Amino acid sequence: MNTNHRLSSRLNGMRGFTLIDVMTAVAIVGILAAIAIPSYISFLAKGNRSAAQAHLADIAQQQQQYLLDARTYASTLVQLHMTTPGNVSAYYTVAITNGDAPPTFTATATPIAGTGQAADVTLSIDSAGNKLPSGTW
Repeated sequence: MNTNHRLSSRLNGMRGFTLIDVMTAVAIVGILAAIAIPSYISFLAKGNRSAAQAHLADIAQQQQQYLLDARTYASTLVQLHMTTPGNVSAYYTVAITNGDAPPTFTATATPIAGTGQAADVTLSIDSAGNKLPSGTW
């Protein structure tokens, strides 16, 4: 009997969480989410842009090797024996355009509409090593 009395007196002293406690926790989680989610999305966009920039730099390097071998620049990635990596092709369309004499090329990565990179800028690198837009490289 005495043990039942002690148990019931302990249970009467415990109350649990109040509505104010729960609402405070929800507010804190909401504030953290409002800060963290946009930062995370920005982080992903920068990572995707970096992958595209690295791919364009690889294209430029392969183009220089192709120029030494063929005395002209390649007009497609197939000629360079390259493919666009999945983490780049999911967000960017990569293309190579050749100029006239002297041989020149420009490799561009254009963001694909409807993806997380849609608001990003078009990245490019040319045969002279110029990288545009300059603020993003």
